[in-house]
Amino acid sequence: MTTSLVWFRNDLRLHDHRALSRAVQQSDQVACVFVVAPSAFERTSFGYERVGPFRLQFLRESLIDLRDNLHKIGGVLHVVVGEPEIVLPRIAADIEASTVYCHQEYATEETTTQTRLESSLCESGCSLEVSSANTLLEADDLPFPIDELPELFTHFRNKIEHRTEVLSPLAAPTRVPRLDEKTSAKIPDQPIDSIDLLCRNPSRDDDQATYVDRAVLKFVGGESAGLARVDDYLWKSDCLRTYKETRNGMIGANYSSKFSAWLAMGCLSPRKIYEEVLRYEKERIRNESTYWMYFELLWRDYFAFVVAKHGQHVFQVGGLRQESLDWNQDTAWFDAWRKGKTGYPLIDANMRELEETGFMSNRGRQNVASFLTKNLGIDWRMGAEWFESLLIDYDPCSNYGNWNYVSGVGNDARSFRWFNPIKQASDYDPEGSYVKHWIPELASVPSDKVHTPWKLSQEEQHRYGVVIGDHYPAPLVDLFQSADVQKQRFMKARSHR
Repeated sequence: MTTSLVWFRNDLRLHDHRALSRAVQQSDQVACVFVVAPSAFERTSFGYERVGPFRLQFLRESLIDLRDNLHKIGGVLHVVVGEPEIVLPRIAADIEASTVYCHQEYATEETTTQTRLESSLCESGCSLEVSSANTLLEADDLPFPIDELPELFTHFRNKIEHRTEVLSPLAAPTRVPRLDEKTSAKIPDQPIDSIDLLCRNPSRDDDQATYVDRAVLKFVGGESAGLARVDDYLWKSDCLRTYKETRNGMIGANYSSKFSAWLAMGCLSPRKIYEEVLRYEKERIRNESTYWMYFELLWRDYFAFVVAKHGQHVFQVGGLRQESLDWNQDTAWFDAWRKGKTGYPLIDANMRELEETGFMSNRGRQNVASFLTKNLGIDWRMGAEWFESLLIDYDPCSNYGNWNYVSGVGNDARSFRWFNPIKQASDYDPEGSYVKHWIPELASVPSDKVHTPWKLSQEEQHRYGVVIGDHYPAPLVDLFQSADVQKQRFMKARSHR
């Protein structure tokens, strides 16, 4: 009787699960295992919680949903605690598994773990079979080796569009043959709600009604919720039709798809989303917005392949360009940024939304990252780690790839890119609705003044009930002067390369 083990990683779903499908095809018995690795819950290098309360709750919900969905088709999810390269070989040996199946990850810590696991399994005569299904495209199907990946996304897109096929997603298996009772007892699993690492941060829903009212969406972890979100956004609400026009919004559930949380945890396959987009184009409309959904999925792929090419450089201070920039680590300024107290309303509103809900729009992420690095000159890794801690949709490749990009140490053709938050606010929050939603102390300020409250006269401050420097902070730095200082620093560093 052939026994195999499926190692669930960031792929907490049944549909388009190549590792699970292969195991079911090749085996008489399948052990489905998720490993809670203590190292994944350690603090970051700057001391922040690596897995904050929002993502932790989303993970718990995703595991419960996976457990329930496996149970419906005969399978069992075993949740064990330990480092994968240590516990999985032991389990494989105990249940006499011939093969461990898993999906490819691209971030350096994950690939290091995978390499160590393969080595340990090999010593006991067990093989590791790795599939790729968490990206839209297969790395092996690209029309160039990964070390020749273009350094600019546009060049990458031009090379692969119409030349690289997106594989169809696999259907979820209808049956998973579980281990017999005697063999199953050899796996040291625990109930999800009894594992301290998964329960150590209580959810921040002590006022659930307020949370739902203020957050863009009530994110619920798991494949079931992810598929329901796809159905709601594309088919019930018909929002894909206008996605390109609305995607830079900041208030409400449907200005963008919000698929990112389920993609990051692997509750949704990007190929499943793409399949639904193609069906939408056939049954409803094909336009720039439907293409733009593919475009954004392609960006996600690109960052994964960037990490595959550049490895640990993406996570180091010099970034993938290995820039030698003199960053500061001013904790007072950083705390003002992360708490939403910089004096620039668009920045502050976005940072408050992140801290209270674990989410922030893509437009907001670009603005706050630019402000931290191009106005305050603060080490971009501090911002990236803060995002890692709080974001419900944290993905290492996309998070660190984007921070490389915005901070100027990554893939960007421009010599110095920065976002003017006053202009950005005028373009994307012209009525000040978003700012007032997250900064109640500015709620009475007229829309034409709310993005520059430091310009209010003493009489206006009294009239609108906000004293600058008391109720709301004065600007931390001069916007244009600080950007000019950082630009000179960038230019000087690059001139010495």
